[in-house]
Amino acid sequence: MIVVTGGAGFIGSCLVRKLNNQGIHDILIVDSLGTGIKWKNLVGKVYQDIVDKTTFRRELLAGTYGAEIEAIFHLGACSSTTETNADYLLDNNYRYSRDLAEYTEARNIRFIYASSAATYGAGEQGYSDSVFTLQPLNMYGYSKHMFDEWVLRNGFDTKFVGVKFFNVFGPNEYHKGDMASVVMKAFRQVWSTGTIRLFRSYNPAYADGEQKRDFIYVKDVVDVLYEMLVYGEVRGIYNLGSGLARSWNDVARAVFAAMQRPVSVEYIEMPLHLRSQYQYFTQADMSKLQQTRIVCPNTTLEDAIQDYICQYLMNDFAHY
Repeated sequence: MIVVTGGAGFIGSCLVRKLNNQGIHDILIVDSLGTGIKWKNLVGKVYQDIVDKTTFRRELLAGTYGAEIEAIFHLGACSSTTETNADYLLDNNYRYSRDLAEYTEARNIRFIYASSAATYGAGEQGYSDSVFTLQPLNMYGYSKHMFDEWVLRNGFDTKFVGVKFFNVFGPNEYHKGDMASVVMKAFRQVWSTGTIRLFRSYNPAYADGEQKRDFIYVKDVVDVLYEMLVYGEVRGIYNLGSGLARSWNDVARAVFAAMQRPVSVEYIEMPLHLRSQYQYFTQADMSKLQQTRIVCPNTTLEDAIQDYICQYLMNDFAHY
């Protein structure tokens, strides 16, 4: 059995689709569905059961699952960069991860977990996945960094796989609200007003809209995650991005092109509480992953946005 925590969420549900496409159906989804529309991400997927994240943690540590589990993809977390409840993030993102890691290490179970590019902070030391003396800008990033440090301190990077996701976008993110990707937000803005609103730059090195991020399509992400499952010799902590920083203006132009609308961008003030923790540039150093036999992402930003908008967003928000 393969366990996918966060399996009803954005990346998790796309991974379940990928596993299904590879003929894998013995899947246990761990997630909390709440009262929103996240459950729709599971429609059409094949899996054995879904368990609440709190129940799974308790049952796992009690030995309920015996030798059933072959691998755990630990993708579940609070991913809100504006979450201020540090105690909640410590338990949900750090201690929960430790519990799963210690369980899998003791039983030689494949463990692939989600870290984040938020661990890099403002990027003062670059974006190499071989550097870990980092200064995250928010508590979410720090909770992920704490777990990476714990993995390294205990030598578990020789057993586990950690994945530092950069800016992932694509189908099945419809439930994420304010945490949805800029691509989805831009689509909604163009659909309703014909104009995309982007934050002004408060860094003289970057013109308005020229802030750059490493955007990666979720289909590329789950392809890599699947290969990490298949190639058991791949161990360590790896970046997962496109390896090429692109600007918000690039994103806007690609959205307008996919929607066949004229370009219209308005630059707006950034809220004060975001300015001190804003990343102006991220770009994954992909050299470490490129040294493995995993096929690195190669979908261009324009092709990914075209596929996302035309096949999913303009198709009644279809699911992958």
